[in-house]
Amino acid sequence: MLSRRTLLQTSMAAGLVAGLAGLSVFANWYVDNTGWHQIAWPFPRDAWPKGQAWRGEGVEIYIRPKLGFCGNCDTGVVEDSEVDRVTDIDLLDEHFTPLQGGNRIRITDLFGRSRFYRLKMKDGSQRLAEAIAVSYNCDLVVAIIVGNVTDEATRKTAHQFIESNKVQVRLNQQLEGK
Repeated sequence: MLSRRTLLQTSMAAGLVAGLAGLSVFANWYVDNTGWHQIAWPFPRDAWPKGQAWRGEGVEIYIRPKLGFCGNCDTGVVEDSEVDRVTDIDLLDEHFTPLQGGNRIRITDLFGRSRFYRLKMKDGSQRLAEAIAVSYNCDLVVAIIVGNVTDEATRKTAHQFIESNKVQVRLNQQLEGK
């Protein structure tokens, strides 16, 4: 039979462990209360580094650098055909349909182009997406936002998340750590 002292020490240790676990869960919730959760990169391996994928409320974001892929290092991405070609939109739907001409865009201090698409997903559902390609020296950063991107509030929330430290720190590490 265990002594009273051993039982007390065991109880205190268990309480301390439970308290630390609770504090850890709270800290994780408090620090990452953005509504975005990282998900596994869903695309097959190719010539480019694996990207980051995130899911928020009704929206998914796929983002990755393409090192040494910018067609024109001086001007960056300036044409819709470049957005179609470089953004990986074809990984979601090989027969993607652009909804309109693209627009110039700025993500943090990088400039490029964005364009809206209608996609037919593998399960047959229709989704809207915005593809973004911005240049950094002779590298590209490409992103796809899948969800109700025609809603300005949804787009703004997704763009703010792409510009957040959570995404930008890792992206900058990849760009600088060639």
